[in-house]
Amino acid sequence: MAAMKIFACMALCLLAGPLPAAQWYKHDDTVMGTAVHMEIWAETELRSRSLFQKVLAELHRIDVLMSHYKPQSELSGVNRLAGSQAVKVNPELFTVVKHALHMSVVTHGAFDIIYASVGRFYDYRLKRKPNADTIERLLPAIDYHHVVLNEQDHSVRFSRPDVYIDLGGIAKGYAVDRAIALLQAAGVHHAYVSAGGDSRILGDKQGRPWLVGIQHPRDRKKLAASLPLRDAAISTSGDYERFFDENDVRYHHIIDPRTGISANRVRSVTVIGKACFTTDALSTGLFVLGVEKGMALAESLPDIEAVFIDRFGRLYASSGFVNKTPR
Repeated sequence: MAAMKIFACMALCLLAGPLPAAQWYKHDDTVMGTAVHMEIWAETELRSRSLFQKVLAELHRIDVLMSHYKPQSELSGVNRLAGSQAVKVNPELFTVVKHALHMSVVTHGAFDIIYASVGRFYDYRLKRKPNADTIERLLPAIDYHHVVLNEQDHSVRFSRPDVYIDLGGIAKGYAVDRAIALLQAAGVHHAYVSAGGDSRILGDKQGRPWLVGIQHPRDRKKLAASLPLRDAAISTSGDYERFFDENDVRYHHIIDPRTGISANRVRSVTVIGKACFTTDALSTGLFVLGVEKGMALAESLPDIEAVFIDRFGRLYASSGFVNKTPR
């Protein structure tokens, strides 16, 4: 009887054919106003499609919660009301704002989500910028201390009415981390998710590291460098993402909180760490600080490496790239 059962199982396997081998599946989309790219090692195309849809649904959910462009978002409600009253928010949004304020402390104010108190008056598509009077009037509003959080009821309020939050420098990083967490919970061990300048790698590329390129800041067809990475987060901030040039000056979206105008010490900064929630904010903060101060900060932080390209196109890398391959 045992022999007959074994024979029957073998016959069924032969009739069913060989089991499909796992392979890489890719998907590209647009969410949160930026290009999203995903690669997943999955057993079947059907499973990969299901996972891609779950990730996209999560990214859309976060966008609806945290986008200042969407009038119906919870963040837009905070921007409308928190200057005059405390606004209770979703615990998730509260957590992101709280972490953003922590990153302001870490970067000595170089990363500040209320840069948008002035920054929202720039329009890079229409080549518009705020005049000197507007900047002078609103610059005192750019100070993360103006955002007051209440842990008891998860409320947010502003200490002055002209404060405005933009989570663009941290929400995408948070969303990429959430995407990876969702894939891990689904049993995925190898994946790559990127949204704009933020990428997260789960595992490796079947025994080999992923080669992640750093965009050349002045030639979109070239890479400035390629980094071999496993189980890592990587974020790049550059002056080539949203910008316009006028009278030999580049006006771009990375605003120096101290001046209300575009930071001009470097062309791009790439930060490698364990989570995009941190590397996203750090790449912006280090960009504002410039090579000398930014590199000193990067070297002082655990599990962080950084690559700077200065305004003359020269590349600088933190000591971890010299002493070991970054992980």
